Amino acid sequence: MSARSSTADEDSRLPILEKYTEESKASATRQSTWTKSLIVGGIVLLVAGIAYAFGSSTNAPDTSLYARDFTGDLRQNCTEAYITQPLNQFGATGATYDERYFVCAAEWAKGGPIFFYTGNEANVELYLNHTGIMWENAAEFGAMLVFAEHRYFGLSIPDDALKRMEYLSSEQALADYAVLLGELKDAYNASSSAVVAFGGSYGGMLATWFRQKYPHVVDGTIAGSAPVLAFEGQSPAADTGSFSRIVTFDATPAAGAAANCVPNIKSVWGKIAAAARTAAGRDTLARAFGFCESFATESAALGLVDWIQGAFAFMAMGNYPYPSSYLMNGVSVMPAYPVRVACAHLADLHDDDDVALFHAVKLSVGVFYNTTFDKRCYTFGQPSNESQHDNDFWDYLSCSEMYMPMDQGGGANDFYMANVHNISASNASCLAEWNVPLRPTWAHTVYGGRAGLEATSNIVFTNGNYDPWSGTGVLTSVSESVVALHVDGGAHHLDFMFSHPLDTQSVKDVRNEQKKHMAKWIDQAATKRRQRAAVV
Repeated sequence: MSARSSTADEDSRLPILEKYTEESKASATRQSTWTKSLIVGGIVLLVAGIAYAFGSSTNAPDTSLYARDFTGDLRQNCTEAYITQPLNQFGATGATYDERYFVCAAEWAKGGPIFFYTGNEANVELYLNHTGIMWENAAEFGAMLVFAEHRYFGLSIPDDALKRMEYLSSEQALADYAVLLGELKDAYNASSSAVVAFGGSYGGMLATWFRQKYPHVVDGTIAGSAPVLAFEGQSPAADTGSFSRIVTFDATPAAGAAANCVPNIKSVWGKIAAAARTAAGRDTLARAFGFCESFATESAALGLVDWIQGAFAFMAMGNYPYPSSYLMNGVSVMPAYPVRVACAHLADLHDDDDVALFHAVKLSVGVFYNTTFDKRCYTFGQPSNESQHDNDFWDYLSCSEMYMPMDQGGGANDFYMANVHNISASNASCLAEWNVPLRPTWAHTVYGGRAGLEATSNIVFTNGNYDPWSGTGVLTSVSESVVALHVDGGAHHLDFMFSHPLDTQSVKDVRNEQKKHMAKWIDQAATKRRQRAAVV
């Protein structure tokens, strides 16, 4: 694929699009850090780059990780632009904001499809550089790639955003995407182009709902690891304990991990709690876990629980069969099957030696927090300004519509500490932080859950049994055209990543099935166009 950036020819096609300013160019070239938010039993675990670790790595991702010829920063193959969108797509307020997007049209053939990525709760550059399913299929389908950034995230933040939070919603974002696609079709004279939406995680939820809400705009959707059944109001109810159970499964021999990993982790919680009660115990914890300073209070020391649980959650999501920088936001690389690597440090059972157990757990979570092997010591750090915005705004979304409750059972199949979600407490937090009440059933009301999926078509859901989010995804096909595919040994939207020599046969098979559905949707769209033309 030949590299291509903004060209005069391409600029001339985009009269309605505001090209980015010198200031935003400089901002776009900065090393970006993205926040991933994980809600477990009402506790938000934040990892911004390596937010909890001492310092952060500035190493570039190993370009050998990118399959085939898709090396380096793929933004160089795209045009970056902005479109001015109404701040309120559903009312004439007059206020606007600038939405960023990338068009990557090097492989596009006239009349070819548009592959459209529905941007997640972060800087869209992350998805541009990691969504191999779009890049690797562009040439075969003659497709244009479009990566759209979600309003209020990345560089698509409205002026005075904190005073206008009511315009942050998935519904507004989907309307943005529909408007953008219409303008791009006009600009590129692509009215006959079929549209296939792609998205992973929250992006997969958006891609699903894009097809549901705008079937005249989107011809089909590939949704990777999309927990669309995670909301209150489902029947049967959402499996709120599935996340922590699947993280635990990844740490068992059934998933290739050491047998004593789960028993060691289950036992460490009580030992941390006991040590946290005294100053001497807190000093022991700080030394054993390699923290730069001791913990001043019992509460501070108990922060180790979230720190450890968060590391295992992210290692489980990134439990890929090869080294990857995706869950590290592109700034460093986790090893292949990181949960197995982490559990190797816990292969010996530490029943009677608390300090030895603490040290072993420190080494295990270092697989996530110290990927660069250069951390002198740890501290509970703070995310960057950009990632803090992402976290804050996702927190608002969690209150206003994206409330996905999670429970930790603490049972035989769950090595997390027992913790059950509390809607009343979450509502109080939303009122205190955002002055908005929690709407726990709104996502189900507006998108329909299972019933909504029964009323739609042309969606492929993919989930892997190593991915903690799979428990609230679509695991069985809803109809002949709303299909569930299983990735055996697959972590968080593994199938969306670039092909790799260490890919399992299962993910190869799933990708082949995805291509068949994409081809079918594109053919169906062409048939419908011919039928409409014949009527006219």
